[in-house]
Amino acid sequence: MRRKTRKFEHKASEDSQSPTEGSERECENDGSQGCDSPAHERAHSEKRRYVCTECGKAFSQSANLTVHERIHTGEKPYKCKECGKAFSHSSNLVVHRRIHTGLKPYTCSECGKSFSGMSHLSRHRGIHSGEKTFECKECGKAFSRSSGLISHHRVHTGERPYTCIECGKAFSRSSNLTQHQRMHRGKTIYKCKECGKTCGSNTKIMDHQRIHSGEKPYECGECGKAFILRKALSEHQRLHRREKPYKCNECGKAFTSNRNLIDHQRVHTGEKPYKCNECGKTFRQTSQVILHLRTHTKEKPYKCNECGKAYRYSSQLIQHQRKHNKEKESLLFVGQV
Repeated sequence: MRRKTRKFEHKASEDSQSPTEGSERECENDGSQGCDSPAHERAHSEKRRYVCTECGKAFSQSANLTVHERIHTGEKPYKCKECGKAFSHSSNLVVHRRIHTGLKPYTCSECGKSFSGMSHLSRHRGIHSGEKTFECKECGKAFSRSSGLISHHRVHTGERPYTCIECGKAFSRSSNLTQHQRMHRGKTIYKCKECGKTCGSNTKIMDHQRIHSGEKPYECGECGKAFILRKALSEHQRLHRREKPYKCNECGKAFTSNRNLIDHQRVHTGEKPYKCNECGKTFRQTSQVILHLRTHTKEKPYKCNECGKAYRYSSQLIQHQRKHNKEKESLLFVGQV
């Protein structure tokens, strides 16, 4: 009888290895006290014995703490052999490499578009759902991602958190910094043949060269005014919609573009960051430098179609053309008499 009892007790001991009690055993709870007991809570805290000295966050494994600490140190040990870009996590490098290999394993079930990372697919799905839950309190513009809103806020604040360690130049977007750093790393640099300006991409230098050629391919459907850049057209169209989302905190004046706001704020600060290499004169805006340089180069890009006379500034050409218009009006008047 005793042997039978022992067999039953042994079976009960084996059956006691349930998931719940097993987890308690992992937490070093011997079962004599409940899960809410101080002893059990201490067991949990003992498991997370790797604590970050910077922010106090605790981890159960030293490897997790090591990865976390890179947030504070900025360390990025995983480097892409193709382009040199570095990452704090090996998984981020794996996703990044797909840019070079062209691998896009994540496909949208709505439209069939493929992506290199799951996060990119998740962001893309917002296009189909139309959901934009993150709204800017300054101008009301809405975004499907919080990161989009954070990046947009810098338009209003003027914040430029991405700084080049080589030359100190700051940018509002990490992508702009990456493009700028190519210039320091000896990557392909695109140079303007007219003025010598350099850019990190062929697209940007082509946009810039329109300043010299006078080409304006982007036309407003409302008034017919044409622009060198698509962005300039978008800013102009806000005039028709009477939108001025960029407001100066000093005087309250509002603008259609962030660039105009930044240029305006220099009126308050007195800053003149753009310098003429010829004479050292400084200016608030790059456009002012370009106009000023013509005094040194003697360039006169604005030519009258009537008589061929050329001018440095478009305002001078407009004023000159009024003379031709007056002459035509006089001739018409004489003919009518």
